[in-house]
Amino acid sequence: MKKQLIFTLSGLALVILLFIFGRTVAPKTKADMPVTAAAKNFDINHFIEEEKKHLTVSQAVILGKLENSVTRGDVNNQLVTANTQLANFWKDSVHSFEAYVYYLSEAAKLDKSEKNLTFAAQLILTNLRSEPDEAKLNWKAEQAIALFEKAIVINPDNDDLKVGLGSCYIFGKGRVGKPEETMKGIQQLLSVVQKDSGNMKAQMMLGVGGYVSGQYDKAVERLLKVVKAQPDNMEAIAFLADTYAAKGDKAEAIKWYMISKRLINDPHYSKEVDERIKLLR
Repeated sequence: MKKQLIFTLSGLALVILLFIFGRTVAPKTKADMPVTAAAKNFDINHFIEEEKKHLTVSQAVILGKLENSVTRGDVNNQLVTANTQLANFWKDSVHSFEAYVYYLSEAAKLDKSEKNLTFAAQLILTNLRSEPDEAKLNWKAEQAIALFEKAIVINPDNDDLKVGLGSCYIFGKGRVGKPEETMKGIQQLLSVVQKDSGNMKAQMMLGVGGYVSGQYDKAVERLLKVVKAQPDNMEAIAFLADTYAAKGDKAEAIKWYMISKRLINDPHYSKEVDERIKLLR
């Protein structure tokens, strides 16, 4: 049976969608993952060639000019410009996210700017959190990881970059049954909180990492810290509720589901929560 890339909690129903953040995808528990799973690959070059088949004549002409715009001289700067223009073409004219971030990433790598590397990495990280296709998820995670790593080389003291890198491992391959990837992310995040225990971004992701890896008590501990410091952090609250449900603490799960329902105040979300609570009871 084809794997579904959603969080499942002790065999319960659909994942609660965090409407204010967009679709947030959760990891499977260990019981839901197959014993062996071959890595699925996404070929960006093949993808782009397939996308080209759907271009209009005028779009194909514009693309051809951009692809052949590099001449002799300062090739590196020309490549940065060409990749940036190609990225904008795929974003604005075709609305193809994968092609857009591929060229954006290539431009950032050549430009070697922390700002541009970080922008591309964060953009991909935000998107991969809700990516349902495992092959694309793997590719996006690899792209974002490479970008964050290059940015960290430039600015090794930037904790936000380390949190971003750790998040890529957890929301990337970690959520499709690769615990070693989750642990890589957790190690990155621990390096941040060991220096600054008040970094709630890192504490939040450690909570998610604990949830993904089935370390529910650790996840609860981290998420409670976040909720105490940020009582309106609805994502943390929803993950906390899911974690309690996964560890079998129905009373606490229902308590936090009700809190999230009150704070988000969305009829669709409320319906999801009501269904979850019904199953718990």
